[in-house]
Amino acid sequence: MEPLNAILVIDDDPDVLEAAQLALTPYTARVETVSSPDRVAELLGSAAYDCVLLDMNYGAGKRGGAEGMAVLGAIKAADPTLAVVLMTAYGAISLAVESLKQGADDFLLKPWRNKVLVEAVRRAAERTRSAREFATLDVVERSAIARALDRHEGNIAQAAIALGLSRPALYRRMAKHGL
Repeated sequence: MEPLNAILVIDDDPDVLEAAQLALTPYTARVETVSSPDRVAELLGSAAYDCVLLDMNYGAGKRGGAEGMAVLGAIKAADPTLAVVLMTAYGAISLAVESLKQGADDFLLKPWRNKVLVEAVRRAAERTRSAREFATLDVVERSAIARALDRHEGNIAQAAIALGLSRPALYRRMAKHGL
């Protein structure tokens, strides 16, 4: 398998971010870590990632995974070809099943074994590459529109200019893709 280009790790625990970076650095050109999912749209709009490693819970006492599921949805809306590996210390089979139904590519429990983490990320990155290689024009168009809207904070006029479209044309394409 060819080396990985970039992995994005999102977790609110600095120790988890450091552990993931140490485990993945030997296998990838770049491991980018962020402690909050607030910057996901910005990061996905500015760089191409092979995989996202995403925590399910943000904040003290949170265990239900709602935050992670919301971020998963945002990632898939911005780039449906990007593989996401979810991770949590509070795993339940029902949460894992629901996350896979919502588009996650894998589900890991913390603490992980580095070998298991690396293999999960490698498999997910391979799925990203395959999906991008065979992406249909509709998938590419939807992803480009979603990124432009995120980059311009929902401003239709600016997104249309960035995409080289008229506003009515962008509205039609947004409706076509359910955006």
